[in-house]
Amino acid sequence: MKYLKYFGIALAVIILDQIVKLLVHYQMDFGTPGQIKIFGDWFKLHYTTNPGMAFGMQLGSEYGKLILTSFRLVAMFGIGYYLYYIIDKKMHVGYIICIAMILGGAIGNLIDSVFYGVWLNNAPYNAPTPWLHGQVVDMFYIDIWEGYIPDWVPLWGGSYTALWPIFNIADASIFVGVAIILVFQSRFFKEDKAEEEDEIQKQFLQEGE
Repeated sequence: MKYLKYFGIALAVIILDQIVKLLVHYQMDFGTPGQIKIFGDWFKLHYTTNPGMAFGMQLGSEYGKLILTSFRLVAMFGIGYYLYYIIDKKMHVGYIICIAMILGGAIGNLIDSVFYGVWLNNAPYNAPTPWLHGQVVDMFYIDIWEGYIPDWVPLWGGSYTALWPIFNIADASIFVGVAIILVFQSRFFKEDKAEEEDEIQKQFLQEGE
């Protein structure tokens, strides 16, 4: 039961992420014509796809996407095992929840990469196979600024882009999980630090005897 509770959080993120992505795909027009304003001009629903990593970056080779998807697959199993490990070690509940959110987000985007090239037929036209080459569906757009980036800017130069990236439920889950860990790390790892100090103190007393 203790494992099911936390892995259930990851599953809930995956299900919500996939429901929203499929609704966007089947109910919204792609790009600016289908854009829906939620809060004024700064928060919108905007259907787009991301063929590579975060912020639209890509690995520059024919098999770059395949390498990226394979890495995500390995990372998924690694995070899953780590979640099992920290549940077994009874680490801080907040930390376990954050890792579960990160796992759910990672799997959510992995599903897009593995299957959407076939299910939604959204693999790039030059992909060697639609399998493992699906594009991630994004929809939440915080419109701070958009325009042309000068050619001299690394990575994004020479393209028309938005200051704030368009993201999805999976991205948000990963970001929130990581952010909470960074903010509350002293609280999450307080017990580990106390145990380490106790161990150092014991060694010091033993040396003094």
